Amino acid sequence: MNQRIDTHVEQASASQGTESETFQRAEASKRGRSRLRPRTLLGLYLIFILLPIYWLLNMSFQTNSEILGSFSLWPQNFTTANYTGIFTDSSWYMGYVNSIGYVLMNMLISISVALPAAYAFSRFRFIGDKHLFFWLLTNLMAPPAVFLLPYFQLYYSVGLFDTHIAVALAHCLFNIPLAIWILEGFMSSVPKEVDETAYIDGYSFPRFFVKIFIPMIRSGIGVTLFFLFMFSWVELLLARTLTATNAQPIGMIMTRTSTASGIDWGTLAAAGVLTILPGIVVVYFVRNHIAKGFALGRT
Repeated sequence: MNQRIDTHVEQASASQGTESETFQRAEASKRGRSRLRPRTLLGLYLIFILLPIYWLLNMSFQTNSEILGSFSLWPQNFTTANYTGIFTDSSWYMGYVNSIGYVLMNMLISISVALPAAYAFSRFRFIGDKHLFFWLLTNLMAPPAVFLLPYFQLYYSVGLFDTHIAVALAHCLFNIPLAIWILEGFMSSVPKEVDETAYIDGYSFPRFFVKIFIPMIRSGIGVTLFFLFMFSWVELLLARTLTATNAQPIGMIMTRTSTASGIDWGTLAAAGVLTILPGIVVVYFVRNHIAKGFALGRT
């Protein structure tokens, strides 16, 4: 009798053990599938995003006859003639020099004006401060085409037409309010006790602002510079209207690939690749600040 009971107990235990192992395997399989699904979606998303960039890079190393004549995932007749033509033609590489020139000028002017202005909005309360802050942001709601004619007539009258500073100042209308809005959020996160402690220790305002306050918001400055560069680098309407020959941006130069004989697809693709590179360089140098800024700041 006791032997039968022991046998039934062993069978029941074995059955429970088998069910437990089966349940564990099912749970592990379910967790594996749940992890695989988002990774698959992320992989498909990255492929979708990077495919146009790869195709642009692929076209930049092909001849026009190959681009128009066949479909290939990589260059069959690899050539660097498209890049050579850009670097040896002054009208092409000066387009990049002009664009980088007015972008850097705009970033310097915008950040220099926005830092003290954002500090004032962050630390002081005055009559109409909220209305003024809102009015600055309304500039971002209007398209650049609205200000095209006034800027053109003004710069042509004062002799600033077709200069780098003309485009840089025009972009300030949009970039300075954006910079103030971003920086004010970062500055407000710094306690006012820091300012008071610095004044007690004998710091003058310029010394405190440069040596103590600015390092505390360097992540915000990195985020701000990223957005300033992004707007000024890709904006084309104001840049092409306020310039003629001496300060033409690369976006305007790229339209020259369309002629009566057709479009020079290879050169256009190579110019597009070179246009992406400055943005990659900027993101590389401020990547840590951008990551912290998105986590801590207003953006």
